[in-house]
Amino acid sequence: MGSGTQTVRSADGTRIAYAREGAGPAVVLVGGALDDGSENAVLVPELATEFTVFDYARRGRADSGDTRPYRVSCELDDLAALLDAAGGTAHLFGASTGGALALEAAAAGLPVDRLVVYDVPYSVSGDAVKRWSVYRTELDEALSRGRADDALAAFLRLGGAGDRDLADARSTPFWDELLSLAPTLAYDAAVLGDGVPPVDRLAGIHQETLVLTRSTSDPHMPALPVEYFAAAADVVVAALANATRRTIDAPGHAVDADAVAPPVRAFLAG
Repeated sequence: MGSGTQTVRSADGTRIAYAREGAGPAVVLVGGALDDGSENAVLVPELATEFTVFDYARRGRADSGDTRPYRVSCELDDLAALLDAAGGTAHLFGASTGGALALEAAAAGLPVDRLVVYDVPYSVSGDAVKRWSVYRTELDEALSRGRADDALAAFLRLGGAGDRDLADARSTPFWDELLSLAPTLAYDAAVLGDGVPPVDRLAGIHQETLVLTRSTSDPHMPALPVEYFAAAADVVVAALANATRRTIDAPGHAVDADAVAPPVRAFLAG
């Protein structure tokens, strides 16, 4: 994050870094796997015209600290600290695994107003659940051996990357940056648990929630087609007490400001 970075302290003392921009009701942006706040940053100028936007780096990423051992409850404490900094309550927008974390925050009773989640990667079909289990085993083994490269490769293979794709990725200047974030893949895996939508916890969420998915598959994630995310969204909407389902024309899984910002802005404005 840039020179305007601010910090809060989580319950366990971990420093959580965030950028703040705009004026109006608060909205906290929650990133997914391998995101240090950069992916959601494209939404900041689009939302800051009407909201006070908090874009933070989850623990273990960018300027945020990382206190061990990791527990999902610690990430909920991180969000609680941010909500306190935002004035005691805020809307949440969560992309990918960040959407699952946002849902867990609401289910845990954090002071959340409205929720928007985009492309939450829960596994619904038996094949998807099996592939998730295999990935968790590969990830845990790689990280236990300190092999960040293997952990990152396992994550990309989960999305459908082949050997040539991995070779190309390793040749990019971004690979080293991704390697530094690879240990946090375990955190995202913990947020998703066994991969299946936690319908019992979701049933306890009463906030108005917008569940977004795409109308087209991401060519960079052939093993996770649009139907995968749509199936997860359908289960989430069925479990929630007050949810709206919407499909948007977005070019891929990564947050695209032109596609994502308008429905988010309209929904949060109420």
